Amino acid sequence: MTLKHFRRADARPYPWMLMAASLLSAGLMTSTAWGVTETTPAAGTANGDRYDLTLKELGKNYTMTLRGLEATDSVNFDVRADEVVTGAKVTLQYSYSPALLSELSQLNVMVNDEVAATLPLPKENAGTLQKTTVDIPAHLITEFNRLGLQFIGHYSMSCEDPMHSSLWAKISNESRLSLSVSKIDLPDDLSSLPLPFFDRRDARVLNMPFVFAGAPDNATLEAAGTVASWLGALASYRGARFTANLGQIPQQGNAIVFISRADGSQIPGLQVPMADGPSLSMVANPNDPFGKLLVVSGSDSQALKRAAAALTLGGQALTGSHVEIDQMDTLVPRKPYDAPNWLPTDRLIKLGELVGPKVLNVSGINPGAITVPMRLPPDLFNWLEDGAKLNLKYRYTPPPSVSGSSLMVSFNDSFMKSVSLPSVAQLGGGSSLLAMLKKDPSLAQETNVLLPLTSVALQSRLQLRFVYDYTKQGECRDIILDNMRGMIDPESTLDLRHYEHFMAMPNLGVFKDGGFPFTRMADLSESAVILPDNAGTTELAAYLTVMGRFGESTGYPATAVTVAQADQISELADKDLLVLASGANQPLLEQWASYLPASVEGDRQRFDLSDLPLRIRDWISPDPIANRRQARSTFTFKGASSSTYLTGFESPLKSGRSVVLIASARPEGLIEATDALIGGEDYTQALQGSLVVIQGKHIKSLVADEQYFVGHLGPFKYVQWMLSQHVFLLVLITALCIPLVSVLAYLSLRARARHRLADDVDVGKH
Repeated sequence: MTLKHFRRADARPYPWMLMAASLLSAGLMTSTAWGVTETTPAAGTANGDRYDLTLKELGKNYTMTLRGLEATDSVNFDVRADEVVTGAKVTLQYSYSPALLSELSQLNVMVNDEVAATLPLPKENAGTLQKTTVDIPAHLITEFNRLGLQFIGHYSMSCEDPMHSSLWAKISNESRLSLSVSKIDLPDDLSSLPLPFFDRRDARVLNMPFVFAGAPDNATLEAAGTVASWLGALASYRGARFTANLGQIPQQGNAIVFISRADGSQIPGLQVPMADGPSLSMVANPNDPFGKLLVVSGSDSQALKRAAAALTLGGQALTGSHVEIDQMDTLVPRKPYDAPNWLPTDRLIKLGELVGPKVLNVSGINPGAITVPMRLPPDLFNWLEDGAKLNLKYRYTPPPSVSGSSLMVSFNDSFMKSVSLPSVAQLGGGSSLLAMLKKDPSLAQETNVLLPLTSVALQSRLQLRFVYDYTKQGECRDIILDNMRGMIDPESTLDLRHYEHFMAMPNLGVFKDGGFPFTRMADLSESAVILPDNAGTTELAAYLTVMGRFGESTGYPATAVTVAQADQISELADKDLLVLASGANQPLLEQWASYLPASVEGDRQRFDLSDLPLRIRDWISPDPIANRRQARSTFTFKGASSSTYLTGFESPLKSGRSVVLIASARPEGLIEATDALIGGEDYTQALQGSLVVIQGKHIKSLVADEQYFVGHLGPFKYVQWMLSQHVFLLVLITALCIPLVSVLAYLSLRARARHRLADDVDVGKH
């Protein structure tokens, strides 16, 4: 879509002006006390807050291991645009080698390359886990920050091996960064969007209230789903949760508000101009001077949908506190599998499309791994495929002498290939090579790697690591070169073009990880959400959170999703259906009872069971036959508490279409289900199969009954696959073909023999 026209109501100073002034004033007024202190809880500020983030939450998924005479590792942390840091602490959990000399060894805590504190490494504490809290001067913290840990170690007063095994220190990723912040008032300007409703500097889960003036109709919910999926796409790995309120603005923080003139409902305390058409406004929260409200308004619910589309697709062009949308045009309709977050399968993919050039360049004798994230389409058919071809182009600084340097290629932490990095001597040396090196200090190389896509996670990662070796010269002669460079060419390509889209369903695993099959169309134009009759705020919150999850998968707002109730189901036969049910408010549970492997009616619960609970937990296989666990028994019981369950099955309305049902006897159970979709380390298992039961943080797979397939295969591959799935059919065809081929061969040989004899007779006559 394109935003053709909008009218700007006013203009305010840009947010960065106020941010800069606030940062400057905070830096002047903040104490610059340095050093190490005991861990003490920090109190919140008068108009602010305090929050803690572990290094793991900041993206460091492993323990920092620092080796050698001098080693550094770091993690980034940023500060929201509407906050200024007034105090900061980092609580480190670390250990170090018992062989270190305490008078020469230390651990430096650095912020933006400035030393914030130096920790001694006394002999008596070596080899045991230490916990120390370090005060970080607030003036060192800017908008974008890097927290670094530098290890300097020595084990001898004389000559040392720079990579000796005794030179190490480890910092746990459970180490914690605590920030005390003060809120600042941003101007009411749409040009700052998505600020302050989403700030990419914030590593925490996005929690955003949605406010409706009255009970929303389906078109209003479609508009809200568009905005929720947009915010979910922005939140990305952080995750996004949404709440729903009717006619009540939250007492604190930011919120998204939907109000139409046709509804006639009013929200107390909200003053916003009501336009004839779709409009967008940013106003202050009347209950919180530091909170903002993004008001999506219009003459009716259809106008709300147009305003939501303008916000999510053209928000970067808006300015002022209030705009009225005059016209929206659809330019190019979406195509299957064209979600911005998914790797395309119709062309070569350049690694430069997935990460920036800075990520692809490393330096030093022990550089960290280059990680390239990849989000695969959920239904890639990998049967009889060798793997995706990676054409890897790279450059490196060749070591001067013979060494064991290499480029290590891994995929999802699994080793794929080791590529040797020849030294100058191994390359032949000589004047010609040296002349080349003078012109270009690196060597361009190329290699091919096959990445197997069997049973891989949809969110995969390619890991490339330059491992430089050095030659032992003897005591006091070992030298480690610090000018080593490595670079992965952004023109390196990954080829998925030979993969087809075909998958056995139901599969709740791909629903959780990729929103499939609903996200097959990025705008959800072939999907419908069937809400309960008279849905309350809890059901609406679950719907919005699922929409945010879909947006996180695709990276695109759900501008074409359909919201309906059970009595409209006949009109939605050609769509994939997401059904929400809480209690007895969903008539489809009764209509489709024969298709459901579970049901909850009051205190009575029924579940179909297979052999799956008796088998290994990680049962998922690329072979669809291996995944089939047909139901063997059914049991019903009564209990005071009820379970929440998710199930998938083929749509009763049309073959090849899918239904995913999220059901619970109580509305709060739907929130448990949406939390399970977001996931986390607290959950015992992942969603998988065709039926799962959710009890708090526990997920149990009960059935995995394969029923149908979605997607398409080429004729030749489809015949191959069908024969592989039906061995007796293959034997029968083989048995029929052998006599047929034999007869044809016999007749052909007889014909050739007669022809040869006829030629001999003709020759004899002459």
